[in-house]
Order: sequence, then structure tokens, then C-alpha cells
Amino acid sequence: MSRALLIGTAISLALGAVAMAQPATREVGNIVYDGAPATPPALQAAIAPYYNARSAVFEGWLPDGSMLIATRFGDTTQIHRVARPGADRTQLTFFAEPVAEAHVRPGSPTFLYPRDVGGAEYYQAYLRDLAGHETQLTAPGTRNQDFVFSDDGKLVAWTQVTPGDPNYDILLADPSNPSGRRVVLEGKGGMSPLDISADGRTILAARQNAATFTELFTLDVATGALTPLGPRRPIGYVGGAFVDGGAGVLTLSDDGAEFTRPVVIDVKSGKVRDLDPGATWGSENFKLSPDGRTVALAVNEEGYSTLVLRDVATGRRLPGPRLPQGVLTGFRFSPDGTRIGFSLSTSTSSGDAWSYDLASAELTRWTQSELAGLDPAGLIEPKLFRYPTFDGRQIPAFIYRPAGKSGKRPVVIQIHGGPEGQEQPSFNPRRQSWVNELGAAVIIPNVRGSSGYGKTYMGLDNAAKREDSVKDIGALFDWIATQPDLDAGRVAVVGQSYGGYMVLAVAGHYNDRIAGAIDLYGISDWVTFLQNTEGYRRDARRAEYGDERDPKMRAVFDAIAPIRMSDRMKKPMMVFQGANDPRVPRTESEQMVAKLRAQGTEVWYVLAKDEGHGIYKKANQEAVRATEVLFLKKVLGVE
Repeated sequence: MSRALLIGTAISLALGAVAMAQPATREVGNIVYDGAPATPPALQAAIAPYYNARSAVFEGWLPDGSMLIATRFGDTTQIHRVARPGADRTQLTFFAEPVAEAHVRPGSPTFLYPRDVGGAEYYQAYLRDLAGHETQLTAPGTRNQDFVFSDDGKLVAWTQVTPGDPNYDILLADPSNPSGRRVVLEGKGGMSPLDISADGRTILAARQNAATFTELFTLDVATGALTPLGPRRPIGYVGGAFVDGGAGVLTLSDDGAEFTRPVVIDVKSGKVRDLDPGATWGSENFKLSPDGRTVALAVNEEGYSTLVLRDVATGRRLPGPRLPQGVLTGFRFSPDGTRIGFSLSTSTSSGDAWSYDLASAELTRWTQSELAGLDPAGLIEPKLFRYPTFDGRQIPAFIYRPAGKSGKRPVVIQIHGGPEGQEQPSFNPRRQSWVNELGAAVIIPNVRGSSGYGKTYMGLDNAAKREDSVKDIGALFDWIATQPDLDAGRVAVVGQSYGGYMVLAVAGHYNDRIAGAIDLYGISDWVTFLQNTEGYRRDARRAEYGDERDPKMRAVFDAIAPIRMSDRMKKPMMVFQGANDPRVPRTESEQMVAKLRAQGTEVWYVLAKDEGHGIYKKANQEAVRATEVLFLKKVLGVE
């Protein structure tokens, strides 16, 4: 019998053994509630407006100057067209499953979009025109991503993997003849295409080994030969594009520096030219102008986005837009290079599409997204602060403090996933609902291991140092106790994915300092997680977390696995899981639920049958988030 089957059998037996002690299991729509009470209608009605708020995410420019955006009118995000600033959003895709990504085929009113089923992440890609005619590009039974068109739109490259295979292949096709797709590289590891040369003979490709180690290659389309590009040492590259007629490659690099910044690598000699030496903040993404002369960079400054323009030939900074204080969610030059389209989310606005005219320096807002009855004056702008931790470092965090409240307020700490993620001050309906409906202060820390603060900081929690990030939350408890307006006796922790692991670890190490915890699809046992996560991502996770096949690393995993410290977890816990999650399988949640219930700890277990790694359908969001608020009201003692 396989290990996974043994785990599943044990979970079923354990859950069955404690079923008599739990409230009845019930199903509402696609949500299964096990041990969680029904949400009162008044609370459900209060929470709904937060998830009715609409946003617009810029996806690309069509040849006629109109925009494609991703937005939601019904239950799921779909692709829409906006003809001009202020025009209606015309819906182009209509599916029960979310469609949140689109790539315009250059020179054509056609776009490519990927779609999966039930959150399983086995994406199929489709080519669709504005009249609704559609063709499937990819092969059934495969996972497909990282789509790149040639500048003339005659070729599209992407990466494909099959179930259980850790090696990604690179495929190439004529979009007008999808059935002619062919494998141009049988890859090893996490390969992906980044750009296609003007003559179509060469693909710029990358292999991601870890968050701070990506290899770049040129791929000969005719022969499949890979040629390494740039220095042969671990470097954290991000993205890539051919420049100078294919003689150079523009990419973001952290080589010899803390932060990624734009560089140009000479393809033949490997010589590197730095466009921003001494960068004090990291560039996270870039887009190249159609003529290859200007690069637009999304720079992360203390969690906020700036859009910086530079001349590719000299690195000189060019005049650029002054954006509202927020977070970029997408950007790209128009086909004629005269404008940049982008979308931006702020703490108090849900996000809209804009354009910036390079000649006139004019910012134009294309969409006005509704807040669905939420009062903008009631939305809180977070404040950045830093607190000291056990080794003398200062940990950055944002705090949302309720306005007009007296007395000590309860606290909700939300811990991001990743672990290389970063909490940023974008619009977040959950945080705003916790502030307004609970009267709670909400803190979003960026503990060690977070991105955005340099590669040294990002590596501080690697492998055997994993629990140092948990100690950073312990230091946050100490800081809370010094604040006159915060109640250190009423603190709850919430986290998803890797953040779910953090929540479980905090519950094990700091049980006496929390009132309750919400774990969303978190890792409960490092060994079972690495053995059962999808094969196409297992090696990348081993590079970050450590290899469970190494006896020394396995001993570390056994020592820090939350499930092995469950006897210390006495406070109530809510656990959420998507049934189709390929990243953190449901077994991770269910073995934790079984262990906690067997020892008498109260657990609310909520399962979404049609979700994967996250909650993307509006009905599910409203239901699960209302249950979260109900749980927090109980553990924090909020009337």
C-alpha cells in the first residue's frame, strides 16, 4: 500500500472516530462544513459587499488601441475589452472557471488565455478572437504555461509538463495551425521560454532552480541545442528579452548585489552591462518597448510600486509617471510604443486600468471599479513600521488600525505564503472586513524569507533555519504587548499555504499567546508534503525547503513538523482546504484535523469541492470569509 493511501486511510479512521464529538457535517453549494456552525444571515449580509467590490487588471493592448482587462461581473473573473477610457467593459469569455490571464497575439485581434478545471492547475490554452471563434492550442492531459508570442505574431512558444513529470518541455507552434505544435526542447527541470528572436530561429529560455538561482540559455529551434548565457554561477534572474537585434539579452539580475536590477548580457561574449548599478530597491518585472530602446520597470519600494523608465543603450533614467501609492498588477507598452497600459491597486481602491502617454506625460484612467456599497471613508490605509526580533534585525510590517475606536483592540496577524512572498498594501477585502466587522487591528508582517528586502534577507529561513521566521512572529507578540491600544491577550493568527505552515508552527510554539488560529491549506508535515505535492513542482520545493531524502534534512523536518507538536496546540483552530489543490494536497490539512480532534482540540474544517490552491469563485469567497469572521468573533471575544 502506498504512503499516500496509508495516510488517507488513517485520516478517514481518525475523522470517523471523532465524528460523534463534532457538530454535524453539512454541505452548502460546493462547500463542506465539518464542525463549523452556520453563519448568521446578518453576518453573511455584512460580509458580502467586501467581495462584491470589482477590480480591473490590465492584460494587454489590442491592435486598434483598445485594452483587454480581467474583471468579474458574475461568480468568476473573465476577460473583457474596453474600447476607450471610460467605455463599457465588454465581456469576451464566459466560463464557470476563472479566466484571469490573456496574451494578445501581435498584429491580430486575437488573444490566448489559459483555463483549468476546479483549481487543479492543469491549464489548457485557447486562442480566441473578438467574435468568439476559439481554437484549442495545447494537448489534453498536459499542464501549460509561460506563453510567449514572436513580435510578428507568427509563432507562440510555451512550456508543457505531464502529470508526475518534474521536467518541462518547450513547445512551438504557428497560432494559425495549433495542431502543428511541436516539442523543440525536451527539458530538464523548470524550463520556460522568455522571448523569440525576430527571425524565429532562437528562443531565449530559462531554467528556474530556486528563488535566487535561474539559468539563462539560447535555444536553437532547428537543432534543440541549448547554449548557456552569462556568468556560470548561481544568479537570480527574472525575465528576459532580446535586444540589439538579438545580440544582447535584457534581464533582471541580482548578481553581485542584494536587489535585482536591469542588465544587458552580450550573447556572444557574456559581458554584462549594468543599467542601474547600486540599486537600492529591487525591480520585480519589466517590459520592453516595441523598438527595444526603452525598458519599463516595476520597482518595489517598501512594498509600494513605482514605474521607472530607462534608456536601454545608456541606462539613463527617463521621465516617467508618478503613480498613486499602491501596487502594480500588470503593465505593457502599446503596439506603437507611445503609451504604457497598466493597472494599480491601492489599500482603499480595488484596482483599475490606466494608460500613460510618453509624449505628453498624461495619466488616463480607463476604468472606474465599484466598491459595491463599501464606504471609501471607512477603508483603512495601513502604516509601515518595523519591530525588533531575536537576533537584532528589524522586521518590516504594515498595520491597519481601526479608526475611532477606544480601548485595547484585538489583533489579527496575517502571514503570507511563499515563503518568498511579500505582504503589500494593495486592496484586500479580508483585512478591511476584519478591521470594520471585528474592530481589530490587522498586522501583516514580512518575516525573514520574504522577498522585496534583498536576497540575504530572503535566504535567512532556508533549510535548517526554517523556524527562525517563526521566532519573528514571537517577537511580534512582544511588540504587540508594548502597544497601549492593542490587546496582547486577544491575538489570532491567519495564513495560507506556506503561511498556513507558519500558523501551525506558531500555534505549536506560542499556544499561550494566541486566542485561535486559521490555517488555509498549510503544510503540516514536511515529509508527506514533499512526497505528495505534484511532481512538476517537487524538485523546486526541495531546493527551497530541503530534501527529505537526505537523512540529516529529514531529521530537521521531523523536529519542525507542526503535526509532531500538535499536543501543544490547545486553542481553537479553523482549517480550510481546496479539494483539488495540487500544491498542498488535502491530506496535509486532513491529517492535521484528525490529530487535533483526537486530542480534543476544537477544529472547524471547511472544504471547497471546486477549488484548488486558493479561493477564486466569488460564492466560495463570501462563504469561507464569513466563516472566518464568525470564527474570529468567537476566539477574540467580539460581540
